[in-house]
Amino acid sequence: MEDQELQRWVERVSLAYFDRPFLHKATFNSRLRSTGGRYFTQSHNIEISPHQLEAYGIEETEAIIKHELCHYHLHLQRKGYQHRDADFKQLLAKVGATRHCRALPGATRRLPVKYLLVCQACGMQYPRKRRTDPRKYACGKCRGKLKLYEAVPAPAPGDAGARR
Repeated sequence: MEDQELQRWVERVSLAYFDRPFLHKATFNSRLRSTGGRYFTQSHNIEISPHQLEAYGIEETEAIIKHELCHYHLHLQRKGYQHRDADFKQLLAKVGATRHCRALPGATRRLPVKYLLVCQACGMQYPRKRRTDPRKYACGKCRGKLKLYEAVPAPAPGDAGARR
């Protein structure tokens, strides 16, 4: 699907579900992987992830378009357009839009835990991806002092030890 087809699709959905025209630009953005779409408050444009369309089809993508159009129309009406606002939640329910999009298959790419902050008083552990100065922080449970350790990497699946 091309950007022109997406533009017409968004305009049709806007008129059908919101009774208001979509007067800005809708495009695909292939860099969107952890989100289904974006609404820009400055330009009022919408970007949609083509990966969602490929993975889950037209119905899921249309739900994402409705979600972004909720942001769009509420923002232009000067109503609560953010996820936490009651106006936004009500409009989502009214048009049948999804609150969150489904995760893409194989998209669970997380950075490995390299460090561990451990509370010296209660033993609470805080995994960290980056090295931090433990003197700047305190335990969230008991306010105790923290100590930084390098995390031991977990063995790879099927790596039960050295075989000869």
